[in-house]
Order: sequence, then C-alpha cells, then structure tokens
Amino acid sequence: MSNTPVMEVRDLTTKYITRFGEDIYAVDHVSLQLWEGRSLGIAGESGCGKSTLALSLMGYYFPPLHYQSGDIILDGQNITQMPPDEVRLNVLGTKIAYIPQAAMNALNPTRRIIHFIQDVVRAHIPHMTKNDIRNLATERFEKLGLPKESLDKFAVELSGGMKQRTVIAISTILSPQVLIADEPSSALDVTSQKMVIKMLRNMMDEGMIKTMIFITHELPLLYNVTDDIMVMYAGQIVEEGSAREVVFDPVHPYAKGLMDSILVPEEGMRDTKLAAIPGTPPNLKKPPAGCRFAPRCKYVEPRCTGINQDLRVLRSGRASRCWRDEDELRRKYASER
Repeated sequence: MSNTPVMEVRDLTTKYITRFGEDIYAVDHVSLQLWEGRSLGIAGESGCGKSTLALSLMGYYFPPLHYQSGDIILDGQNITQMPPDEVRLNVLGTKIAYIPQAAMNALNPTRRIIHFIQDVVRAHIPHMTKNDIRNLATERFEKLGLPKESLDKFAVELSGGMKQRTVIAISTILSPQVLIADEPSSALDVTSQKMVIKMLRNMMDEGMIKTMIFITHELPLLYNVTDDIMVMYAGQIVEEGSAREVVFDPVHPYAKGLMDSILVPEEGMRDTKLAAIPGTPPNLKKPPAGCRFAPRCKYVEPRCTGINQDLRVLRSGRASRCWRDEDELRRKYASER
C-alpha cells in the first residue's frame, strides 16, 4: 500500500446560498483521507450534511451549492482549483464516480443500458468504437455478476436490485480511483442489499476501484461494509475511528445516541436498550453556539454551549468533537445500563 492517500481532503467548507442571500454551511471544515484498499463510512441523520459532503468531494459545484474553502487533493492535484470543464472531463467518471440516492430512478426508461455506457465512455474516450465499448461493458458486467444480456434491455425490464447494480456498473465503467456511494442500498430488500454490498467489496478486491466512501444513516450497516467510520452532525464530523470502535464503543454522545436508537443483532449488542435522540438537527442558517449537539445532549453543561470544540484525537487514537475524556463518557454510559 502506498504511503500517500488516494484522496486527501483538508478543511473543506461548502455552503448553500438561499434566494435571500443566506449562507448555509452544510459542510463545515471537514478533513479526511482515503487510502487504497480501505473503505470509509459516513453516518448521520437526514439533514446532517452527508449527501452535500458527497457532492462537495467531487469538486464540481452547481448553485445553490458553492465552494467556500479547503483542498481536495487527488493525483497530486487540488481539484478545487481546477476549471469546472476540466473537472467534468478529467476527474468525474475517470477518477471519481458518484452513485446518488435513488439511483434506481436514474436510468431513462426509453433507452437501452448499452446506450448509457456508450455516452459515459465516449465523453472521456471519443475515439472508442461501439464494438470496443460493448466488449468493455460485457467484461465488466460479467465480473459484477450481471448477465451480458442486460446490456440490450431497458431499465423497466430489470428488477430493483439489478437496476441498482447496473447503475453502479455504469458509474464505474472507467475504473475510477474513488467511488462515492450515497445510500446505495436504502431502497432495496435485504437480499438485494447483500448483493450490492458484496458487489462493492468485490470491486475493491479486484482493483476496479481503489477506495470507497459509503454513506448511510444506518450506522450498524457500515460495520459490514467499511473499514473506518466518520459520524457527521450539523455539517461537522463529530467522531471518527475504526468501524468496530464506532459501532461497538461509540464515544461522542451523538454517535452513542445513534447506536442506542438502532437494534443491532450482532454479538455484544443484544442487551442494548433502544432510545430515541430527542429533538432534531439544528437549522444551519443559525447553528447553536458551542457544541451543535448540545441542545439535544443529555450530558450538556454550561461549557458545552460556550466553547466551540474542535475534533480532537483521543488517547486511544480515534477522534471526537467533545471536550470530555473518553473514559469519563464511558462511565456515564455504563451508569445508565
């Protein structure tokens, strides 16, 4: 494995500008590294900025989303400083692929699957012939467990799981380095979910992609998909660590609240009592002072609302956006059992 990350994001901040000129910072000073052969999960409630972060990482911004500051380093280049046309031609699809939410609905029902693939390939390799594109598509579909006959079908002729896998195959046909999957299994039944997750892992194992970001609101799902997890709240990262650490031993009160509100049948989680997190994520037009989770946190103290806590590395090597020591938080959690 290389000592250089596939992608490095430094202090990225992006915002939405409303029609009234208000700034909404949905991604607020986020930093991360993606390493070859490792996958990163991003979890959080709806409205916490996960999908905006996914869009922001591609370096291609459409109003009302705007770039504010920070760096996205890919292949030694800062793609935030590249012209939009260059990002579209030389980064999207070839270096970064994005699978949006509700990807099953992304396919035009009046076109055959092979036509989508031809459009993607020719946008980056104009001289490639139809026969070469079909050979490339056939090989990729077969590797991903999709019958080659699917290439000549319309989307309405495919099942939900096959549509989702087809969108993934089309998005990654040029073997991008980074795949960003935004809740790719949320609309599928359990069997289809397992097939999609297995497919994504196989793509990394076979070198079709180097690294992956998997976004979901189901934190326990990430334990079976990713190596590392970042928990996002109100546009900020509030905890990060290995998948096992964050799922089975969350430190930040918000990460702990997410886990306590979900039933996980894994070993060691059977006696967990379900408890909802009170309230809702804050309005980012005017986020609360200090810790953004403070208005919903059962452990809140005056210091929480008066000091902006940075994401800090704990003694164990993981990171949390809480001023309390991790052992103190564990004692609080244990006293409630």
